[in-house]
Amino acid sequence: MTTTPSTVSDAALEQLRHVSTATLTTQLFKRGLRNVFIQNVKPLVAPEAGTPNLVGPAFTLRNIPAREDLDHVGAFQDPNHPQRKAIETAPAGSVLVQDCREERSVGSVGSILAIRLKVRGVAGMVSDGPVRDSASIAATGLPLYCAGAAAPLNLAKHHAVDINVPIACGGVAVYPGDIIVGDGDGVVVVPSHLAEEVARDAAEQELLEQYIATRIEAGRPLPGTYPPNEETLAGYEAWRKQRG
Repeated sequence: MTTTPSTVSDAALEQLRHVSTATLTTQLFKRGLRNVFIQNVKPLVAPEAGTPNLVGPAFTLRNIPAREDLDHVGAFQDPNHPQRKAIETAPAGSVLVQDCREERSVGSVGSILAIRLKVRGVAGMVSDGPVRDSASIAATGLPLYCAGAAAPLNLAKHHAVDINVPIACGGVAVYPGDIIVGDGDGVVVVPSHLAEEVARDAAEQELLEQYIATRIEAGRPLPGTYPPNEETLAGYEAWRKQRG
């Protein structure tokens, strides 16, 4: 099964690379979506300030509990093994998202598979389980969000079963083609049909909040400034025009 092609414009994807996940959760909250932030998942390597966010359409992999008669090292000889197939077929620019049932005792990917994702142009990976070979994966530069590190291989607890189907990751529903956004705080899932307007309004929100921050730094009190009243909004419009 192939990923649902992203219908989100390059311009919107670029906007999403430069807004915070905190801003995105606010924008999604305004639209009635409260459960969008993947829980207990952090960047394997904390991004430096100013680094663009991980952004791309979700390509998913679902795992169920392992069974000993099926999940042995010989299973990887099958080129259609769902985990290996996911690594080989996740499109360039996509984000591989793994449902590991928040199981923390085994890894969900190792360094060789991470290198393959990097070489194939996959934007990054998100897993609600740990990874093995964490130091080696960190050295690849592949943006990866996970639940830490664990040395045992995935077959000890996972049976990879489905590619590019709706999954749960860190308690959040992820559908193929949803836009994944990761920054230093973690990962937000943006439904693809909302991504254009969310990207636009998030960029506007951050510009307004930049202005508000200057007012607070100048000694203005919170009432009337944050949230802004009409006077503050008028000052914002003048500031914005002055900046061009």
